[in-house]
Amino acid sequence: MLELSAIDSGYGETQVLYGLSLTAKAGRVMAILGRNGAGKSTTLKTIMGLLPARSGSITFDGKPIPTRAFDVAKSGIAYVPETRDIFPSLTVRENLEIAAKRFGGVDAEWTVDRVVDLFPRLGERMENGGMELSGGEQQMLAIARGLLMNPRLLILDEPTEGLAPIIVKLIHDKLQELKAAGLSMIIVEQNFGFATSMADDVVIVGKGQIVWTGSAEEIRADEETQHTWLGV
Repeated sequence: MLELSAIDSGYGETQVLYGLSLTAKAGRVMAILGRNGAGKSTTLKTIMGLLPARSGSITFDGKPIPTRAFDVAKSGIAYVPETRDIFPSLTVRENLEIAAKRFGGVDAEWTVDRVVDLFPRLGERMENGGMELSGGEQQMLAIARGLLMNPRLLILDEPTEGLAPIIVKLIHDKLQELKAAGLSMIIVEQNFGFATSMADDVVIVGKGQIVWTGSAEEIRADEETQHTWLGV
């Protein structure tokens, strides 16, 4: 579905990714794990066109991925960044309607009503501004907005960061519902238990390269790799 081949990328004169290659398959969840600074978020930003790939290629459904972030989104990839990036001065309703009007339609699978069914708390907060939401509510809104883009691939960067355990469980349960419905996902996550309980496939990034690939079951059983590359 999504294939990165020999990607070099970075910030200014600083190179972060060195020949990174991975393949995310349709209908599956991939977790990208690694220590802080390993290159996980850089990988996602390069996929989304927020950072240019210096070399290598990225294809989505067998076609070269667009280079502009807006066009990547139009191609069917939704991105929920670590910073969430909701509009703080707009209400929950307005945040949702912006995505629904741009990416929805008569036959859209995801609508405002459907994301509110998924996250009922948003229904209670529709007229509240983004700045009035808790961290957990902001994350729900960010995921809901991504779903309203009606993506074929949902990419999430650190979806549990800074959230209370009860909210982490809620986010986990909702993402499991999406997985059961067949939505393809890529998740970058520091929470090892969360990530491996969600994922079908796992890749570990170390020093800007893929250093391990396997199943969630395999990485849970491989304590040496966990210690070496994840510090678990």
